[in-house]
Amino acid sequence: MRTRPRVMGIVNVTPDSFSDGGRYAAAEAAVAQARTLVQQGAAIIDVGGESTRPGAEPVSEEEELLRTIPVITTIARNWDGPISIDTLKPAVAREAVLAGATIWNDVSALGGFGAPEMAAALGCEVILMHMKGEPRTMQDDPRYDDVLAEVIEFLLERAELALGAGVSRDKIMLDPGIGFGKTLEHNLTLLRSLERIGDIGFPMVLGASRKRTIQAIDPSAVDAGDRLGGSLALALHAAEKGCAVIRAHDVRETVQALKVWERLA
Repeated sequence: MRTRPRVMGIVNVTPDSFSDGGRYAAAEAAVAQARTLVQQGAAIIDVGGESTRPGAEPVSEEEELLRTIPVITTIARNWDGPISIDTLKPAVAREAVLAGATIWNDVSALGGFGAPEMAAALGCEVILMHMKGEPRTMQDDPRYDDVLAEVIEFLLERAELALGAGVSRDKIMLDPGIGFGKTLEHNLTLLRSLERIGDIGFPMVLGASRKRTIQAIDPSAVDAGDRLGGSLALALHAAEKGCAVIRAHDVRETVQALKVWERLA
């Protein structure tokens, strides 16, 4: 039988997320959403307090802590499953782990000052993602000579840096960063060759749920909520390519699709 990827349910505690635009900005709403996602089959809950959509403005460390820590604390008090903190800031990751998070999901691949050492000290799992540039400008004409080779080289370098800082090999996961400083063709090239990224030797995470890549293929999918079909297609493709974790907004549907895929082997 195939190995079904774990589904990471997304809880954005932000007013400006591309997908849910402030729906769960209040702590009570975010906790309720996390509870719903667990009931729907999420194996991991990913909490983020700073939008990293294209063009997003950064928020202060204090604001991000105010948004995320109460949510993580409450989830951890009521659920013993893994909680991920989606942040670029080492100090936020530290407080999140103290509150109950066990995974640091970093779109900058531990690029913050002292981040590799912080990850090692925390002893948490880390997700290292490729991003060209930073959220405010990453979609301003991104270019590569060879996107697959450059992403693989970057992820390998960041993994080696984390290992050198003392992060255990079994705590590192890699994410190619679909939509983070990449055109449609860049994204498709990476998606077609996910197994090459898996050959680096670490579990893969794919976060392509409701991304604009889907709208680029289907222009009618203007609203993020109209991209369920494309999100499921990408999730199944990622499973086929050996991804260990699928990051998803539509958890119930993604879990169901992966259960059926698993049984078809």
